[in-house]
Amino acid sequence: MGISLEQKTVSAMIRVYCRARHPATGRSPCPDCVALEKYAHQRLLQCPFREAKPVCSDCTVHCYSKTMREKIRAVMRFAGPRMILRHPMLAFVHLFRKIISRVR
Repeated sequence: MGISLEQKTVSAMIRVYCRARHPATGRSPCPDCVALEKYAHQRLLQCPFREAKPVCSDCTVHCYSKTMREKIRAVMRFAGPRMILRHPMLAFVHLFRKIISRVR
């Protein structure tokens, strides 16, 4: 799986989170969520594992700063279960990768 699919997944999760938690912003994400999305994309591009990247929860390298790590964890905790309904293919691929990375 490529970095671009990881970026697409994290963007979808941030949008699900932002629409539910920051509804006054309308269809586009709020500035804080846009900043988090840009940060996550940048970190993915700089990932030392590149195409062999494990899911973030199973990764041995902490790419995110402490505050951003807390923010993305909150997003993933909230959006993860909702991804099955909103973006089923992205959720399936993510779960599949998580299972495969734990088997290795």
